[in-house]
Amino acid sequence: MPRALILGGTGAIGRATARRLLVAADRGRQDGDLDLLVDCVCFTAEDAASLLPLARRARSTVMISSKAVYVDDEGRHANSAVPPHFGGPIRETQPTLPPGGGDYRTAEGYGPNKVAAERVLLDSGLPVTVLRPSKIHGAGARQPREWLFVRQVLDRRPAVFLAHRGGGVDHTTAAANIVALIEVVANRPGARILNSADPDAPSALRIARTVARHLDHAWDEILLDGNELGRHPWDRPHPVVLDTTAALDLGYAPAGDYAATVTEEIDWLVSAARGGADADLLPELGLDYLAEDRWLRSKRSPA
Repeated sequence: MPRALILGGTGAIGRATARRLLVAADRGRQDGDLDLLVDCVCFTAEDAASLLPLARRARSTVMISSKAVYVDDEGRHANSAVPPHFGGPIRETQPTLPPGGGDYRTAEGYGPNKVAAERVLLDSGLPVTVLRPSKIHGAGARQPREWLFVRQVLDRRPAVFLAHRGGGVDHTTAAANIVALIEVVANRPGARILNSADPDAPSALRIARTVARHLDHAWDEILLDGNELGRHPWDRPHPVVLDTTAALDLGYAPAGDYAATVTEEIDWLVSAARGGADADLLPELGLDYLAEDRWLRSKRSPA
């Protein structure tokens, strides 16, 4: 069996990689040569530099970066105060933020640190593939965005509120699709950058419907023009979509579309909410059910 080492093996990507490749996500096993090295927790240039000794012993290395590195023509990015407008699908040749340091856990520092980490690895001359996913979903996700709708289903809410009519699009990326791409590059080592995203880019409305349908829940859809209620993680004034042509040209075949792959995360969220493993990963949402109920009563009251 090929030898693989996964750094950050407890998150969505690490878990999915371990299952797909039938290897243990083990930080401690660092002896000998490796067929595949996957780093899911490389955030800074320092992280990348510390990875190089391992990468030199690996036939193929994969570093998980982010679409947050991309900037539009005005220098706006995924975490900027003003949302970016890319004008179409984003290719790997799209300009990025300049490399930087500081706190990678901040909106200002995350992208520049990722760029700096990418450059350390790509400048090494080693067969490193940098993957740039978008909004990741999967069991064990550190930011389980679909939890917003799963929580409301579990609370048996009669209606789901969606700001800007649920039309926001911010490309989703299944952990299963990332792993399908990892498997391709593992067998074709090289230095490259590849976008990683689902074959479709669902709107927030479609995401809400997918969650409700999977959990056999019916609710009214309240599509609001503004964002006084119904805010959600996919609310973008301009679509953010990754072009995955380069990955497809390399031989990558998606594991499935959004609806087919997100079910694993939904089931995991339900299990965690009911006291299963990873309950501590579920974030507080701050849902304002009182305001929603007031809105519903106001619409049902006679004039």
